[in-house]
Amino acid sequence: METFPSVKNILLLDSEGKRVAVKYYSDGWPTLSAKLAFEKSVFAKTQKANAGTDAEIVMFDGQIVVYKFIQDLHFFVTGGEEENELILASVLQGFSDAVERLLKLSSLY
Repeated sequence: METFPSVKNILLLDSEGKRVAVKYYSDGWPTLSAKLAFEKSVFAKTQKANAGTDAEIVMFDGQIVVYKFIQDLHFFVTGGEEENELILASVLQGFSDAVERLLKLSSLY
């Protein structure tokens, strides 16, 4: 049986690994403390990477994490290990483009 691609979560963290905005689409992290621990560990795993505005991919804790850094914002999209990395990268690109446009618009006011 075919399944549709799915995103487990979308994270936007600051340069210290603190939440700016997050959305979880799966029940893999049932409590707030589990979510915060996951965010901290993903940030620590990718912090030393030399990621720029191009998406990077890493396997972490049985999941695919696609991420990129734009200035002091760290964007992450997570999917299961069976997910297509290109689809996750497309979600990441759309999310980061939207945030970038919102921030440019807010600087006009």
